[in-house]
Amino acid sequence: MTPSFETLLYTVDTARGYAHITLNRPETRNAMNFRMVEELYHVVEGLRGQRSVRVIVLRGANGTFCAGGDIKEMRENSVPGNGSRVNLDQMLRAFNTAEQIVVSVVEGAALGGGFGLVCVSDIAIAATTAEFGLPEVRLGLTPAFISPFVIERLGLTRARELMLSGRRFKGTAAADYGLVHRAVEPDQLEAALEELLNELRHCAPGAVAATKALIFTVKDKPLDDTVAYRADLLNQLRAGEEAQEGLLAFMQKRPPRWSTGGNA
Repeated sequence: MTPSFETLLYTVDTARGYAHITLNRPETRNAMNFRMVEELYHVVEGLRGQRSVRVIVLRGANGTFCAGGDIKEMRENSVPGNGSRVNLDQMLRAFNTAEQIVVSVVEGAALGGGFGLVCVSDIAIAATTAEFGLPEVRLGLTPAFISPFVIERLGLTRARELMLSGRRFKGTAAADYGLVHRAVEPDQLEAALEELLNELRHCAPGAVAATKALIFTVKDKPLDDTVAYRADLLNQLRAGEEAQEGLLAFMQKRPPRWSTGGNA
């Protein structure tokens, strides 16, 4: 049974293996409150080990991705820190290292914490009219929790400019900066998502999970420190049922089993 949430809409397309998470506080332009942070964390953590789900699609209700943090809540309450059961850092880390491919679909505003969510997605597509920005300094704040993910996504030079100026920019610039991978006209956004999902259905779920783990294991380490890990991982996967099926399907010039159930 699919769980229900106070701040999210959550559905799983079991036939295709896609989980759809929609930020659903339209009265606040889907601003992120503490409750939403906690629910996002529990959704993505609940998907760990579920190989039947290969992609997580993240978007916002009513044409807005996420307008940032809930200003009223932040003004009146301390932000949950390291001692908290769930905070923004934990949630962002969970999405960053999710075993599935995380796809952000951005329209309307993606500001502050919403910008951070885009930074921890594996693939992001946006409407050309979408608006991005890190407005914290203009509010007397700083993008503290999201800063490591922003710097990693954009590089230090671009991150410094955007974090220190609070400047806003559109989806076309977001693609130029490498924040999103593709920017399309608003009326083409759904078609672009469907095209992407049809591509991703060819990816083996176990191999996706292993590749996500590989990325975060090797990215900051010297080559010599990970060569044994990389060799062992490849040999382990090669001998597994998934790779044996994929290699056989390639030789037989047919689709592997995991892709044939994913036709749109």
